[in-house]
Amino acid sequence: MSTQTIAHKNKKKSLLNEPVIVVSDLKKSFGEHDVLTGFNLTLNKGETVVVLGKSGSGKSVLIKCIIGLMTPDEGKITVLGNDVSTLNRQDMDKLRMRVGFLFQSNALYDSMTIRENLEFPMRRHLAKMNAEETERRIIETLTDVGLAHTIDMMPEELSGGMQKRVALARTLILNPEIILYDEPTTGLDPITGLEISRLIVEIQEKYQTSSIVISHDMRCVAETADRIAVLLQGKCYTLGTYDELKNSDDKMIKQFFD
Repeated sequence: MSTQTIAHKNKKKSLLNEPVIVVSDLKKSFGEHDVLTGFNLTLNKGETVVVLGKSGSGKSVLIKCIIGLMTPDEGKITVLGNDVSTLNRQDMDKLRMRVGFLFQSNALYDSMTIRENLEFPMRRHLAKMNAEETERRIIETLTDVGLAHTIDMMPEELSGGMQKRVALARTLILNPEIILYDEPTTGLDPITGLEISRLIVEIQEKYQTSSIVISHDMRCVAETADRIAVLLQGKCYTLGTYDELKNSDDKMIKQFFD
């Protein structure tokens, strides 16, 4: 873990007192396959919680339920004081403006330039913003991820790591209060993955976002996590800091750190 990351986490300790996401007894099955069997988690303002689990354990299902892309079978999810299950489509769209979602696949539009990719959510949600302000925000956000020079390029002209940065910029363009990251370093080489992990920390420090990171990349976990929720057998098996879990004698936890 870098010195910069440790300093960042120490600076944030005073912020960990206000829940922004509360997941209570969440259950989700697909046919006879039980994925989430009573998962509980609280994300506090200004922190990053990493949900750590094996492939197919239900990590991505969890955040898709949080953002309303999937409907849980049972349980309750509260996001920024809103019970997600009670929201109509219009209110859910308003909530999604406050919650950014970085897809594992990046989900960039291949037929659009980088500028157009960032303009797209702004046209939908910030229609009253004038052209000058739109341009200023796009350039500022791309600068934050180190890619201002790519503004007129196409996604296919960028490396995988650069595409991930553009996807993060598009997530940031609406100034979300919460960001959900679905496997942000998957498919990236170790050096680029580490750069993305450190960028997540830098972005959170600048924008004061609260984040849930879905990952099984232990370097990403070490860099970004204030707390780690271990997802096993559909439940939150344990919750703690990286050091607490790394030093645990529990074989169910040690398997992730060996």
